[in-house]
Amino acid sequence: MPHLLTYLIFLPVMAIPFILLLPSRLSGTATRMAALIFTGLQLLLAGYLFFIFDRQTAAFQFVEQAKWIPTFNIEYYLGIDGISILMVLLTPLISFLAVIASWGITKGVKGYFCLFLLLDTGMMGVFCALDFFLFYVFWEVTLLPMYFLIGIWGGPRKEYAAIKFFLYTLFGSVLMLLVILALYFTSNPHTFNITKLIELRNTFTGTGWLVAFIGLYIAFAVKIPAFPFHTWLPDAHTEAPTPISVILAGILLKMGVYGILRICLPILPEAARTFAIYMAIIGVINIVYGALCTMAQKDMKRLIAYSSISHMGFCLLGIAALTQSGMNGAVLQMFNHGCISGMLFLIAGVIYDRAHHRDINGFGGLAARMPLYAGMTTLAVFASMGLPGLSGFIGEFLVFLGAFEPYPTATIIAVSGVVLTAGYFLWMFRRMFLGPLNPKYENLPDINTREMITLVPLGLIVIALGVYPMPVINLINVSLEHLITLVK
Repeated sequence: MPHLLTYLIFLPVMAIPFILLLPSRLSGTATRMAALIFTGLQLLLAGYLFFIFDRQTAAFQFVEQAKWIPTFNIEYYLGIDGISILMVLLTPLISFLAVIASWGITKGVKGYFCLFLLLDTGMMGVFCALDFFLFYVFWEVTLLPMYFLIGIWGGPRKEYAAIKFFLYTLFGSVLMLLVILALYFTSNPHTFNITKLIELRNTFTGTGWLVAFIGLYIAFAVKIPAFPFHTWLPDAHTEAPTPISVILAGILLKMGVYGILRICLPILPEAARTFAIYMAIIGVINIVYGALCTMAQKDMKRLIAYSSISHMGFCLLGIAALTQSGMNGAVLQMFNHGCISGMLFLIAGVIYDRAHHRDINGFGGLAARMPLYAGMTTLAVFASMGLPGLSGFIGEFLVFLGAFEPYPTATIIAVSGVVLTAGYFLWMFRRMFLGPLNPKYENLPDINTREMITLVPLGLIVIALGVYPMPVINLINVSLEHLITLVK
């Protein structure tokens, strides 16, 4: 199919004119259906892409290239490889499920879904862009929708959380813009083409480019978020509506890790080798410090948010290893965490819709009253803990396998994060689901069909990849092997 990536990127925003033209009396259900249909079509295209993707080559596939602003050598240049394919598959899946989870939104329905669909397009564009200017445009496109989705439809402290998210991300974007300009004016002929910049990688050497690498790293670290740029995330997650928390954890955080893999490593390999040890240290801090912070949380959503900081540390550690298994583990962990954290935030939303609070200590004995809900929570919690047989285990194990040889001490410390993860999730589960039922909640209804529809697909993926991860590893393996040769 020609222009497959263009359709994948822009299908969501094609729904916006239909939504805006709907008469007010029809705007509620019709708006939701329009968003569901267009994200559903995007998901079907992504499924088609999965089956026709060539797993034997590291070259970019489904390439689309056209002149955009010829005066400055800016192109509309799209393509995907094994580094981006998983996120191109995950983005439509999470977006589609988040639309279903958004069915209960009643305030400003048109505005909410228009911003949601614009956010979907921005995220997909980031994973497909091969022109650095185009990459930056899509990167910035995600900023404003997320700001308004948190700031208008969020919780009691929504304005504070939205502004904090905006300022942190904008700070990172400014650093990225400076490095983009440096690469453009240093390359000869001047270009924003990522593939051509990769070919020129051996000319980007010296102290100046190490500084540029650090600037780019900070820009992406804010999004991950990596210590010490992580403080915006718990506030944003806590205040964001549940479907937006799912998008934020499932996809938006992965843009930072993807940026390091797509931009930092292949274009600035010398600086990447120099900075790798520091990236490993930051990854370990994320894992351990994030887990310790998680143990102190009493709000269910805030606990899951801090656990995301911890789990994204595994991605940094795997990348820093610059080994085949480490890289595979990092990319696999991106995908797995997207599914698992998506499940966890949906689960938090279920109980909040019923009890109207998320205080872990305020529940008790819910397993007896809500057995289906308890079962889905058990699956998500055990997957996040890295239990063998579930997808979280595979990614973490490969990261440890790849990082042990270059960084044995760091890896041993990082393994403690697995124990801490078990500690805080089992603590949460015991207080919420075990023991005597809190009399206040003896009439709580169990999880309903719409909520199960959002959780079951993610649960099946978690189980399937835990038992047999090769379909995903085969997608990414060749491209990651090629990336390692570029860096080393």
